[in-house]
Amino acid sequence: MSKSYYSLGLMSGTSMDGVDASIIQSDGEIKFKVILDKYFEYPKGIYKNLTKLRDKIESSKDLKKFSKEVINVEKEITLFHAKAANDIIKKTKVNIDFIGFHGQTIYHNARKKISKQLGDGKLLSKITKKTVVFDFRQNDLKNNGHGAPLTPAFHKILAKKINIKNVTFINIGGIINVTTILDDGNFHACDIGPGMCLIDKWIRINSKKKYDNKGKIASTGTINNNIFDIAMKKYIKEDRKKIKSLDVKDCELYFNFLNPAFRRSLSLKNGAATLIEFTAMTLRWGLVTTIGHLIKSNHKFILCGGGRKNVFLLQRINKYLPGLKVIDDFDINGDFVESQAFAYLAIRSYLNLPISFPQTTGAMRPCTGGTIIKN
Repeated sequence: MSKSYYSLGLMSGTSMDGVDASIIQSDGEIKFKVILDKYFEYPKGIYKNLTKLRDKIESSKDLKKFSKEVINVEKEITLFHAKAANDIIKKTKVNIDFIGFHGQTIYHNARKKISKQLGDGKLLSKITKKTVVFDFRQNDLKNNGHGAPLTPAFHKILAKKINIKNVTFINIGGIINVTTILDDGNFHACDIGPGMCLIDKWIRINSKKKYDNKGKIASTGTINNNIFDIAMKKYIKEDRKKIKSLDVKDCELYFNFLNPAFRRSLSLKNGAATLIEFTAMTLRWGLVTTIGHLIKSNHKFILCGGGRKNVFLLQRINKYLPGLKVIDDFDINGDFVESQAFAYLAIRSYLNLPISFPQTTGAMRPCTGGTIIKN
């Protein structure tokens, strides 16, 4: 019988609103049990500092240009993660073996093999007195992978848990990534395009809100077909089969948010409606061009990620992809899939098991990843 471990996963996504924390019990292979999930919202100061820093960094050169700010914000979010970790650990009686620390992505360029995720694993280990696994992407990048997506290995164990074969998990975070698992056990994954990153930014720069709650603003708007068509042409020109991983900056190239003429041509609600339609259509197009040849008549599609809560987006996606299910329909809390995933990946990293594969990140071979800081 394989040994089981208790692992805490900490995940902060592109919305930069807070930290999802999950404690699981797993052997890093087929056994998996959720112990506790908890969300920790960032204070306004951290949210402001993070989004301000991300918007400044347009290239790898900016990482050096703003290095002092990067270091300061990294320490700030690491201390917050440590507080969150200690808080959730106190709420359980289990002994945590590992902490899987995703960190906060502020720049990712798969083509140049550069990915910067804020998070000081050594400091987190020192404060929590736990073994920390972090910086999960670097080994994959060194093996010619794109550094992401990394959740597909966990999606496979989820598919077994809910006993479904021939399934595609559609994770709508800031970026949409998909994992397709076939009945023969083979799986494929990639980033498809923008999830909530574009609509969130549009709302943020044109109002005092952080996001469009349930898509209420977008649902009252009208699509600007001219802007929509231009953006779709840019998207279609890219070969999605060659691009495994995307960054927020990649997605922003479809729209020039900072162009005054662009912003004047769209009201808040019409811009939101246009961006939601673009997200839904790129999902459809991306699925057809990347995994369309794998989909059978009995194929299932399951939505995960924060974007599944945007009611209007789901309505638009259902227009192109009817019969969708959300992960919550299977008695799994969709808010914590990724934090559970990084708890799982921490165990696999410790056991030197692969966390990325040629079919998921484009790596030359299956490879493990993560830097391990032993306490």
